[in-house]
Amino acid sequence: MSSPLPLPNSGLRLRPELPLCQSDLPLDWYQEELKPYAEEYLALPDRRPETILPWLDAYVRPAQEHFGESLLLLAHFYMGGEIVKLVERYGGAVSDSYALALQAARHPEKKIIVESAVHFMAESVAILAAADQEIWITNPKAGCTMEMLAKDHHVLPIADQLFERYGDELTVVAYMNTSGRIKALAGRTGGAVCTSSNADRVLAWARRDGQKVLFVPDQHLGRNAATRLGLDPARWLTLPNPEVFPGAYPLERVSGGLAALDQAELLLWGSHCGVHSFFRPDHVTWWQERGWRVLVHPESPLEVVNAADGAGSTAYLWREVMEAPAGARLVIGTEGHFVTNAREQAALRGVQVMHLADIPEENLGLAGCGCATMSRNDPPHLAGLLDLLRRGAAPESNRVLAGDAVDEITGELDRLPEAERATLIAEASLSLERMIAVVEG
Repeated sequence: MSSPLPLPNSGLRLRPELPLCQSDLPLDWYQEELKPYAEEYLALPDRRPETILPWLDAYVRPAQEHFGESLLLLAHFYMGGEIVKLVERYGGAVSDSYALALQAARHPEKKIIVESAVHFMAESVAILAAADQEIWITNPKAGCTMEMLAKDHHVLPIADQLFERYGDELTVVAYMNTSGRIKALAGRTGGAVCTSSNADRVLAWARRDGQKVLFVPDQHLGRNAATRLGLDPARWLTLPNPEVFPGAYPLERVSGGLAALDQAELLLWGSHCGVHSFFRPDHVTWWQERGWRVLVHPESPLEVVNAADGAGSTAYLWREVMEAPAGARLVIGTEGHFVTNAREQAALRGVQVMHLADIPEENLGLAGCGCATMSRNDPPHLAGLLDLLRRGAAPESNRVLAGDAVDEITGELDRLPEAERATLIAEASLSLERMIAVVEG
């Protein structure tokens, strides 16, 4: 049986003639427990719904019957290929990171929550979950390039130096695209989590008493939020990218030295999204000069957001596409799989959608623009994990507890002792609850 939707249906439609899924992953990318499902999947003659859906049904439907209404499937809009459509087909929900994070807390009747997304998203659900709710991810090695540049071993040594220098004058705003360990840092320093849909509101709240703010990890989202608030760019300072200065570099190594650090009101962690940071203002103007309306995600550089006709979260971008009138022509600057799904759905209503990077000129075109790590979740991972859960044999590395850290290459799990996890949950949940209060209070 399928669970009632905890979120509005996205409007995605499965059509039999459409290829169903993203490029197949090599067999050695799967955990040993999931390899038998991958072998069956790879042996299927094609990737169309009429072939894949009966194969999926054989594993997903028994799991749904076994768990009943206690099972909830979740996926993020950026999921590769058609996995988002599959999740909704089986009664699950697709949304952005803010809405997904709230699902366990707002649906206490859901005891087994399985998310097809990246690890920090599933961990955010786990932080707010009750003790009797289990959170699982279809592929624990699905990570985020931005979060990989803001691990706790990157951030905490720098944060310790900053708090030694500024004490209570400094607070941390942690973007949702961080681990629970960084969200806990925000919680214990009087700060909050933010998402792309509310970064400006949370930043304004954090500066309510003139606080100096460390914004982790996305420097572009931080600049865009600061611009919306009218903060003086001369008072922003970007900390070195951990790829350039690994380890606990001394604060004197920041641009302008300690004097610039003291004058700054906003400290931007030097990380970025591997997809959005490649967009340029001339990509925007190329489309605008040809009569297209350009909408971008605020993880894009400030100059791109300023040039665009609109900017907002994935939920905002999806809504703009789904509510556009027939005949509209939209260009979307965000993750490629999202735009592919948006283009298909828009075409059914007479709306044209293009990707910002799809410019047929050699000096302007970009290759890729899809989130490769998000695409590590695919049908064999979904089918295999649900079947293993039903049988009581799911790999422990797919279980997501607050504070977990997973190596995106090896899959090695670093799990906190129970006492440390309890402290982290208290601090990280506080940072999430502050965000919710800012947004909904």
